[in-house]
Formats: sequence, structure tokens, C-alpha cells
Amino acid sequence: MPSVEGPTPEGGPVADGGPVSDADPVADGGPVSDADPVPDGGPVPDGGLTAEKRRLAEEKKNERYVWWYLAYFLFGIHLVAFVMIYAVTHAK
Repeated sequence: MPSVEGPTPEGGPVADGGPVSDADPVADGGPVSDADPVPDGGPVPDGGLTAEKRRLAEEKKNERYVWWYLAYFLFGIHLVAFVMIYAVTHAK
């Protein structure tokens, strides 16, 4: 009688001939080789972004900088205006 060492991750007992399973281990999410393609959402195999995605990321970053520059400019203009209003109202 073959020795049984407990259940395997596939659910079948281990016998001398290996795991006992009627299903295909690859179809059940079993062993996957390194040569398999990267699933969606994983890292891109070429190690970087496409030119279009890089351009869009750069454009988004630049647009964010433009909004910050506009905010600082408007703040500065208002600060100067308030100082001038103060100076005119308190002049003798």
C-alpha cells in the first residue's frame, strides 16, 4: 500500500505517483512558467511607459504647475492691491 503524506494544495492525497487530480493543474491556476505573458495591470515587459503615456503624464504634471503659478500670481496681485488700497486710504 502506498504511503499517504497528507493533502496537497490541489486537494488530492500525495501517493508515490504524485498528486492525484483529475483536473488540469494549469487550468486550475496551478503551476505557471516564467515564460507566461504578464497579465493586465502588471508591469510592462519593456520596463517603461509608452511614449503616449509618458507624454500624458508630463502634460498632467505641467498643467498642475501652471495652476500653482496662476494661484501664486493671483495671490501676489491681490496682496499688492490691498497694500495700495491701505496706502491710499491712510495717506494724509
